[in-house]
Amino acid sequence: MQIYVDADACPVKAEVLRVAERHGLKVHMVSNSWMRLDASPLVSRVLVAEGPDAADDWIAERVTADDIAVTADIPLAARCLKAGAKVVGPTGKPFNEASIGMALAMRGLQSHLRETGESRGFNPEFMPKDRSRFLEAMEQAVQAIKRK
Repeated sequence: MQIYVDADACPVKAEVLRVAERHGLKVHMVSNSWMRLDASPLVSRVLVAEGPDAADDWIAERVTADDIAVTADIPLAARCLKAGAKVVGPTGKPFNEASIGMALAMRGLQSHLRETGESRGFNPEFMPKDRSRFLEAMEQAVQAIKRK
């Protein structure tokens, strides 16, 4: 079991490391720019080429059914679910087969509304309770994979 993190804008890198250290799991922090991280033998820093989906492609090509992906990117979440992985968003929202279709549809609708000027978009502020929900969702994902 490994953890793949879409790390460029991920606000829960430290929480991922806490879970990884507790369970001795390898973490791949994937980004297209250098990032400062605490030194850990469990962490692999993966720097991909510039491009809109380079980090997503790297993760989707490697994630398996025994892994966990951490991303807020809904299309990447769908690709990881298709590979059988567990997927957790930074706010602690787990993506699954039952919820990904609606998430993709809402993403498409929001994109259309922004393009037509009907909406400027709105991303709620990341809150401390999101961190605790994330830790809980990660622990649940790890335990679910261990039970398999």
